[in-house]
Amino acid sequence: MQQSLYAVQKGESPAKLVFLHGFGGSHRVWRGLQEALAPETSSLAYDLPGHGASLDWPEAGPAKIAVKAVLADLAARGLDRVHLVGHSMGGAIAALMAISEPARIASATLLSPGGFGPEINARLLARFAAARDKESLRACLEGMFGWTSPVPDEAVGAAMEGRRQPGAIAMLRKIAEIIAPGGSQGEIARDRLAALAMPVSVVWGGLDNVLPARQCHNLPPHFARHLLPDRGHMLPDEAPEEVLRVIRRNIAGS
Repeated sequence: MQQSLYAVQKGESPAKLVFLHGFGGSHRVWRGLQEALAPETSSLAYDLPGHGASLDWPEAGPAKIAVKAVLADLAARGLDRVHLVGHSMGGAIAALMAISEPARIASATLLSPGGFGPEINARLLARFAAARDKESLRACLEGMFGWTSPVPDEAVGAAMEGRRQPGAIAMLRKIAEIIAPGGSQGEIARDRLAALAMPVSVVWGGLDNVLPARQCHNLPPHFARHLLPDRGHMLPDEAPEEVLRVIRRNIAGS
C-alpha cells in the first residue's frame, strides 16, 4: 500500500506553499509557477490521489480522501502552517482543507475552484477523462482554454503522460463520475466558506467553459475576487503572471 503522496519540491527550506492541481492534471501543471517563486518561497506540488505518481492511492476519487491525504502528508513532513494554491478540483480540495483545519492554512488562492456552484460541464469532463490520444486531448483542452489562449504542446503532453499508466483512464472516468454525478457537482456550503478567517483569493476566467464565472459572484465579503475577462478555465497556463501576483499578495497579507 502506498504510504505517501508524490510531490515535487522547489526551494531548499521547508515548504510554505502547496500547489494542488485540477482533474486530470499533475504536479507538472505548476512547474513554471514553482520556478518563479523558488527564490522567495519553497513549495510543494502534489500529484493528488488517483493522478500521476499517486494513481494507486487507496480509495482515491472523493475529495475528502484527497483532503485527508494532503493534510496527513504535510503533517508527516513537519509542515504545520502553509499557503494553498488550488486549481479547479484542487481549488475545492484547498477550500475543504481550510475548512477542516483552518489553523494550518495561512492563505488560500483558489483558481476556478470546484464546489462553488452546481453547474459544471460534465460532458466535457467525461470526454477529457476518456481521451486516449493527443488529438482527442487537444480538442478537450481547446474547450477548457479561453477562446484566444493557445493550447501549449506541453499541456497536451503532460495530460498524455498521465494516462500511460495501466488503470489511469479508468481512474479518471471514476473520478469524473464522482465529481459530477447526474451532470452537476456538489457545493461547498457558503456559511462554511464565510467562516474562513485567513486571506482567501478567488481567480476566475470570464470565458471559463468548465465552471461558469458567475460562480464567483456573491462570495463572502472578505474574499478577494479577481475576474479575468479574456481567460478560460486553465488559469495556471493562461494567466501565470496574474496568478503569481495574487499568490504573492495573499502570502504577504497573511
